[in-house]
Amino acid sequence: MTHPAPPARTLKDIARLAGVSPGTVSRALAGKSVVNAETRQRIEALAAEHGFQINQMARRLRAQRTGVIGVAIPLGHERRQRLSDPFFMTLLGHLADELAARDHDVMLSRIIPDDEGWLSRITRSGMVDGVLLIGQSDQLAVIEQVAETYLPLVVWGSTMPGQHHCAVGVDNRLGGRLAGEHLIATGRRHIAFMGEIRTLELAERHAGLCDALRAADLPPPHQLDVALAPELMPDQIADNLSCLRERGEGIDGIVAASDMIALATVAKLTSCGVAVPGDVAVTGFDDLPLAERAIPRLTTIRQDLEAGASAMVEALFARLEGQAAPGLEMPPRLIVRDSA
Repeated sequence: MTHPAPPARTLKDIARLAGVSPGTVSRALAGKSVVNAETRQRIEALAAEHGFQINQMARRLRAQRTGVIGVAIPLGHERRQRLSDPFFMTLLGHLADELAARDHDVMLSRIIPDDEGWLSRITRSGMVDGVLLIGQSDQLAVIEQVAETYLPLVVWGSTMPGQHHCAVGVDNRLGGRLAGEHLIATGRRHIAFMGEIRTLELAERHAGLCDALRAADLPPPHQLDVALAPELMPDQIADNLSCLRERGEGIDGIVAASDMIALATVAKLTSCGVAVPGDVAVTGFDDLPLAERAIPRLTTIRQDLEAGASAMVEALFARLEGQAAPGLEMPPRLIVRDSA
């Protein structure tokens, strides 16, 4: 009586059945192109027949890799902002897709920086192969310090002269200028910037608006602080508009620091009987999916988050291989819709 052959349990078992070396089996099951297609298909068929899978944890230990990329969102500028913010979720979704395509998992952290060691703790934890930061917040000095010795770090944010860390993002100053120039071209002369300027990206957007107004010989914008926390936004916008009315400082245009601030501003103006764009034109910044579905549809500055996420991951993996990949500053685009 013959007994069925025992199932293959190891690389050596599959290699024996396929008539190749264990190394060839490992490379074939990893999808390496150095193994010819016919051999790879034969090995994959044997592995499927025997229910064999590579021990990914062991492979990663041998390669001194975890297969995990840390994605951190520092919120030193606004501790009440949520991960559910549509900007974060949109960019995070694109990053997760890019990392999954490279067979890597994501470890997500919402960071409230209570000391200067928060980023070092992430990079030295041994839990991640590299780190992607969504936003520079008010942590530029911390990011710069860590980037001097830690190569696989890529940040979504602004690029400034002399900057050491690798940043991918839009030219925020040009974006702010485009928004301002559009309002000026449509006849607006009394313009406000709605949003705080404690982060590098938002400060650059404000500076770009100032550039546009200065070039047109117009006074600088009213700068109106609005938090990025959704529960605070409506009341702060209402207070800002009320203060302007009390001081007799009428406005006919608003450049909002983000789409979410712009949408909340439009809602508040409309509820007060102010026509948008008839009385006050409003622009946003980001071009999130919500911008096109809003009523009125939001005129905004587009930053290509999908292309940015792809560039971030590409730079990160180059840096994981020891290459000092540069950052990328993408051009912003004015998207004209109904609100301005």
